[in-house]
Amino acid sequence: MIEKNFITSGRNTIIHKNRKFDLLIINGENPVVIISNRGIGEYKGEIPRKRSEAKKVYQEVIDISSSECFGEEKTLLFIQALDNKEYKIDYSKIKTPAFIKIHQENYI
Repeated sequence: MIEKNFITSGRNTIIHKNRKFDLLIINGENPVVIISNRGIGEYKGEIPRKRSEAKKVYQEVIDISSSECFGEEKTLLFIQALDNKEYKIDYSKIKTPAFIKIHQENYI
């Protein structure tokens, strides 16, 4: 079994669990979001094609619609990041300041 750098919780929450790896969140045709130990933002780089390529650059690609994650695209996604904040990603508000917002300052 492959060790993952995240845990899914409930119907729309991802918990980042490994400080060494960044998570790249793919949700259909929407912008790719990167979660690192320093925070969260929109990812502008090239997405690794294979798991081995991603591992070399300390990234893990997560396709929300895959069966190993949620099995469908999401409009609203919550991320518990390693900076002790929970973020809300609202894909209905792309290109606005409300696309990625802090949902809770300290969730732990």
